[in-house]
Amino acid sequence: MVAESLPKSRVPLFDMMNRIPGGLMLIPLVLGSIVGTFFPAFLEMGSFTTALFKDSALPLIAILIFATGMQITAKTSGPVLATTGVILLFKTIIPAALVAALGLMVGIDGILGISILALLASFDNSNGGLWLAFTGRYGDSRDRGAYMASAVNDGPFFTLLFLGISGLGNIPFLILLAAVIPLILGFIVGNLDRKWTEVMRPVPNIVIPFFAFALGTGINLGNVLTGGLSGIFIGIAATLITGALVYFGYRFILRRGNKSGIGIASATTAGNSIATPAVVAAADPTFAPFVEVATAQVASAVLVTAIFAPLLATWVLKRQGGLYGEDDAPTGDEHTAATPHDDGRPAGTHNSPQADP
Repeated sequence: MVAESLPKSRVPLFDMMNRIPGGLMLIPLVLGSIVGTFFPAFLEMGSFTTALFKDSALPLIAILIFATGMQITAKTSGPVLATTGVILLFKTIIPAALVAALGLMVGIDGILGISILALLASFDNSNGGLWLAFTGRYGDSRDRGAYMASAVNDGPFFTLLFLGISGLGNIPFLILLAAVIPLILGFIVGNLDRKWTEVMRPVPNIVIPFFAFALGTGINLGNVLTGGLSGIFIGIAATLITGALVYFGYRFILRRGNKSGIGIASATTAGNSIATPAVVAAADPTFAPFVEVATAQVASAVLVTAIFAPLLATWVLKRQGGLYGEDDAPTGDEHTAATPHDDGRPAGTHNSPQADP
């Protein structure tokens, strides 16, 4: 159904949620926390009520991972692959290795009340929707195509992987394989039949509020303030550390010159990472005591990075003269034109979804 045929909202709930970075996940998460803290009996009514509002998180996350795999296409040019590889290396692999090394020194309890689980879940992924929104305005086809990095590092796979190979967690190989099978199957189906890709494209907007609410029911609000304050610290650290790493990758490997600041926009924490602590604890119960506070900390990091990373990237681009310029013109098979809009965006660009889980 096209947007023009949709009835007008009496109360624009969906639009109001999307005005907050990551709001599609953060708001249901908070509502779930309120219900879980003050009205736990509601969640124990049984039947469909309990199934949807308390026990639905893992199945819905699996559907989301499957749908994400469908968005990855095998037909990708070399420059896009190079950009994707740099982002994966400097935003995911190196930060995860650094956090794992810290864990080997201080243990899984972490430091300053921040567990290794919370750090890994916040550092090793990125918010694809915000990346698309930012690169749609300041980047080119190489940057927009590198959205694949967010598709690959989405979900708990890299957290499970680095906990397993570092020895910090007892993550069986079959659990790692099980975590990535929905993504692989989605990739196969999506590349065999692109119609299925289009059918599954609305899945994030459908499932994210429901599994976020279910995750929220396990968060006691008594721990949210503690998690929120330390989560702000995690978000700032994730933006500065991973943003600097990707910036250097853009500048010295991709040689993007004054456009290198674009890479800093990848220094976000994806909304989906809020689910990672619960997934890890399901694989290794050793981490169960950290799930509640880690989930609250990661939720705060999602919001902080969604605001801080684009602002920092814009500031660096402006200082280096890369905010606008000839590189803003699209390359390859793009649908944008060189004539800018009144607000400075290249013609044909539009706002992408505000947040990607």
